[in-house]
Amino acid sequence: MKLLFDFLPIMIFFGVYKYTGDMIIATAVLIPATIIQMLVTWMRTHKIEKMQLVTLALVVVLGGATVLLKDKTFIQWKPTVVNWLFAVAFLGSQFIGAKTLVQRMMESAVALPAPIWTRLNLAWVVFFIVMGALNLYVAKTMSEEAWVNFKLFGMLGLTLVFIILQGIYLSKHISEKDEERNQEPNEKQDDSSPAIEQDK
Repeated sequence: MKLLFDFLPIMIFFGVYKYTGDMIIATAVLIPATIIQMLVTWMRTHKIEKMQLVTLALVVVLGGATVLLKDKTFIQWKPTVVNWLFAVAFLGSQFIGAKTLVQRMMESAVALPAPIWTRLNLAWVVFFIVMGALNLYVAKTMSEEAWVNFKLFGMLGLTLVFIILQGIYLSKHISEKDEERNQEPNEKQDDSSPAIEQDK
């Protein structure tokens, strides 16, 4: 549900573009839609993440440049800049602080060994880099309409696929951890059985 809410301004951008066929108008609508989204987030949670603020700033700056200069290049660069900034932030968390960004976001729901958190964090780094590169490739080699379609359906679809794969990966390690926990009581019981026999 949160993922769909995060993509809401993009859905609005897509709808306006399909209705008007004008990316400048769609971008002009995207800017207030993103601002409203942040205000709703603040009213619901009383918290806005730093990367959300970065995304908002990029929408305002690059979107504003697109509208003022009538140049779609600025808004087309926005997804790449956002994804690559995410990649830098996630990669930096490998070396700064005691926990990676993925662990900080998910540890309240899932308990995993440190090496697994590291692998998961690096997987997100690679995902963000690839998404940024794909955005540029589509923007530079395909039509304007193809890019708009990719911005919504392509990015949303790839993100959902990646999250599903992440869930499968996590379930595997969670299952292994549950098996280890279930084995511990049995091992303790086995260790105590010789003592019981000796008492007899």
